Amino acid sequence: MTTLRRLLAACALTLAVGPPPDALAQPPAAKGPDRPNILWISSEDNGPHLGAYGDPVATTPHLDRLAARSLRFASAWASAPVCAPSRTAIITGLSPTATGGMHKRSQVPLPPGVRMFPERLREAGYYTSNNSKEDYNHPHTGTVWDESSPTAHWRNRAGDQPFFAVFNITLTHESQIRARPHVPVHNPSSVRVPAYHPDTPEVRRDWAQYHDKMTEMDERAGELLRELEAAGLADTTIVFYWGDHGVGLPRGKRWLYREGLQVPLLVHVPEAFRHLAPDGYAPGGVTDQVVSLMDLGPSVLSTVGLDPGEALHGLAFMGSHRRPARTHAFAFRDRMDERVDLSRAVTDGRHLYIRNFMPHRAQGEYLGYMFETPTTQVWKARFEAGALNPAQAAFWTPKPPEELYDLAADPDNVTNLVARAEQANVVESLRIALRTHMLDTRDLGVLPECDMRTRGRGRAPLALGRDARAYPLPRVLEAAERASNGRPEEVAWLVRRLTDADPAVRYWAVLGTMLRGDEVVRAQRAVLVPLLADVAPAPRIAAAEALAKALDADLRQQALDVLLADADVRRHGHHVALLALNAIAALGDIAAPIRGAAADLPAAGPEVDAREREYVARLTEYLRAPTRQGQRTPKGIGRRTAMMEGAGA
Repeated sequence: MTTLRRLLAACALTLAVGPPPDALAQPPAAKGPDRPNILWISSEDNGPHLGAYGDPVATTPHLDRLAARSLRFASAWASAPVCAPSRTAIITGLSPTATGGMHKRSQVPLPPGVRMFPERLREAGYYTSNNSKEDYNHPHTGTVWDESSPTAHWRNRAGDQPFFAVFNITLTHESQIRARPHVPVHNPSSVRVPAYHPDTPEVRRDWAQYHDKMTEMDERAGELLRELEAAGLADTTIVFYWGDHGVGLPRGKRWLYREGLQVPLLVHVPEAFRHLAPDGYAPGGVTDQVVSLMDLGPSVLSTVGLDPGEALHGLAFMGSHRRPARTHAFAFRDRMDERVDLSRAVTDGRHLYIRNFMPHRAQGEYLGYMFETPTTQVWKARFEAGALNPAQAAFWTPKPPEELYDLAADPDNVTNLVARAEQANVVESLRIALRTHMLDTRDLGVLPECDMRTRGRGRAPLALGRDARAYPLPRVLEAAERASNGRPEEVAWLVRRLTDADPAVRYWAVLGTMLRGDEVVRAQRAVLVPLLADVAPAPRIAAAEALAKALDADLRQQALDVLLADADVRRHGHHVALLALNAIAALGDIAAPIRGAAADLPAAGPEVDAREREYVARLTEYLRAPTRQGQRTPKGIGRRTAMMEGAGA
């Protein structure tokens, strides 16, 4: 996107999800059978593990039959590998990294005029229903749905009103994979265990139960399709089936690998509306076109004759306002539940490139909800026993700054090709594509979450992101890149930024100094110590973590005292406390003098949405008993133990 186009977008935020009601440039489409009904069937926490996608274990006859009369997308990708951020991207058609909605179960406002796309369908005369999960990281922007509830249904519309009906099937959710008691239907010995998981009875049992839940989900999808047939609406309804992100097992859900991002997507277009179908449509056909779930909303708007507008990041792949096919799909990982992280990914359909901006944090840092899954528990226990091969052990160790995977040759993404000379051109191409995307979308993720929420001085994050003076993204992104690349020659550059005027640049400069090791931190003591009194929380917390690990006992206690104070939600609020508690957890035994006091701090602040309040409590619970996390461990696995909490722990 050119600079001019970015400026125009900044001046026209109201176009982000279409113009306001009194400024619609086109009249509503004519009522009647000329307009298709739209049925969305979504399922949770599952990849393309269907018979129609070639999975030999899958028992999914209903969706397989739908696929036989639909176009199957072989390269469909979620924007995020977890429910709330992924669904936020879908409902807005905008990247949550631009709107500030990228952190798990956060609630941030959208600017006036930026709307969720079903509102435009309602204005055009459609009945919109949602049954019933929403899970958006933005408050509603108006009347999005005619009905959103467990009883919402297209049958509740008035007469022959066209409908946009969404049914969200939760049977495959992460929590259902581990729910016990359960008698396996699929034989655990027949499932495929991916290369990154240890091949144990517990892991096989979880994968078998996942397939059982996929079959239950398929039956529910079949019921919805039968209802449509029985009502005589099959010939006038376009059907979409999609999964909201990848499989709900560890290293799938929450992570930027294929298993966490690639999803099934089927689109059935009846004969009467075949002119609105995606390019190359044929019943039972397959397309390798790269699509993002963020494209779903713009595609629906385009299908009913509404122009989605160019300000959306999603691209319509069908309908009268379809856009040229995208060449890349992008994805993000930010705070996942209680754990702070920052990674970005891009795929061209053949390769997957991941950029990790916090490589010192292991993939498998302790995360309470994930550790309820038997696979997680036995996997970590075997890591601590030294019983894993390198592909299986990598999850529990610090991340490389960059990763590249060949999706065809290495579907489990265990062979990192980033350093291979023959892949240099691929790496550089995807690296440039990702950086360009981050700049064009004004990615807010390189701001610590607490900084993003205060820097805007009351403005919605999307408006903050478009303000180049308030948010100098190129400078902050450069600091994040240099901090995280691990190169020793960056030290001098980083040290100069320890006194930068921008707190986010200072934050990354401290992290980059810490990542170079304790000797580098000791050498910069004179510059780092004043940051313990920084007016901005993020660089102050980063400096405290760095100094606590690297120096003498008196200074260590001073640094720990700073972390303990910032971990108190009563002092600086929820998001500062989350950042400080993550640092305390990462310090391991070094933080022993303050662990007890930190664990006894208040568990939530009143300023955050109820869905998010539990995350401080999860961290304080972990600090209270870091080596007794196995209270719910199934018999035979052994005690659930504390994870490696970053480099040097």
